[in-house]
Amino acid sequence: MNLANLYRKALDREFLSPEEGLFLYEHAPTPELAAMGNELRRKSQKPENRDKVGWIIDRNVNITNECIAQCKFCNFYRRPGDPEVYITTLEQYAEKIKVLEQFGGNQLLLQGGLHPKLGLEFYKQLFIDLKKIKADLKLHALGPAEIHHIARLAKTSYEDVLTQLVEAGLDSLPGAGAEILNDRVRNIVSKGKCTSQQWLDVMRAAHKLKITTSATMMFGHIETVPEIIEHLIKLRQVQHEKPYDSEGFTAFIPWPFQDVDTELNRISGVKNTVTADRYIKIIALSRILMPNILNIQASWLTVGKDTGQLSLHAGANDFGSIMIEENVVSVAGANNSFDAQEIQDAIREAGFIPALRNQKYNYTSIG
Repeated sequence: MNLANLYRKALDREFLSPEEGLFLYEHAPTPELAAMGNELRRKSQKPENRDKVGWIIDRNVNITNECIAQCKFCNFYRRPGDPEVYITTLEQYAEKIKVLEQFGGNQLLLQGGLHPKLGLEFYKQLFIDLKKIKADLKLHALGPAEIHHIARLAKTSYEDVLTQLVEAGLDSLPGAGAEILNDRVRNIVSKGKCTSQQWLDVMRAAHKLKITTSATMMFGHIETVPEIIEHLIKLRQVQHEKPYDSEGFTAFIPWPFQDVDTELNRISGVKNTVTADRYIKIIALSRILMPNILNIQASWLTVGKDTGQLSLHAGANDFGSIMIEENVVSVAGANNSFDAQEIQDAIREAGFIPALRNQKYNYTSIG
């Protein structure tokens, strides 16, 4: 195995093996990996889009903070019975949607905990009510762990849950709750959530129903590099299996573990191990190992402006949302922020053209 052969295979967009991915991570200099990621980014985009970097205006609203998963990296959740437990009301949603419109946005990223009692009928009615507030509102909502939880409560299939939620107003499914798709890791950091196989199977079901989805990865805690590569290759395989007329994963978003006051840090002493160099390597490796996922998002919220900008030269082609509201990683140490002007300025400073987009990665405004 040598780097020259691996570079050639990667540029031909071949599917590299786990062993080849590990060899690249361990032996390829970061500038060379970044250059490979950047070239593959260009090859993956239409010629007219190669100098564009996407961004979106949406609002992250937490449906509830009551959760039985008890993830060790999450400071946001509250156990059932805690006096701080809440469920967002329709009046609160209406106010949040009003502010979203003032910012020029049209999408809610709706997520919450694995509430022990909120089931399929609750979420269906919520989506119906939200569309009554704003008929053209886009709902990028829940995630595989929540879909698995709802299906378990309803004693029905993922396909049935997703079909009913789409009929009620669901537009797309975020890739939340992936963490690392390896059960050794999940049994330590998020034991109360679905298994890696269940997470992937929810996405398989969504793709069969032609639901637009995304995928994520939270790394830099207890996982090994081979487990990161396993995660990427599992996502690649699910994307490879999708029906030809389904978009599958429109994007992949890797972000570093935020450690402030988390149980992983307080009790186990686990710290965020992700340097700028390592983040850029992971961005590049993601582009190399997953040539069938077209968009890779740099998580400026967790790595900051400078590293985010460098990521745009290592394989990333998207800067995500201005994050009007974010309640989970921010309480674990992510304190970066952008408004609409600042995110566009950052993209231009990096040498690209900012392109406002929707969740399907269709550009709606260039400039």
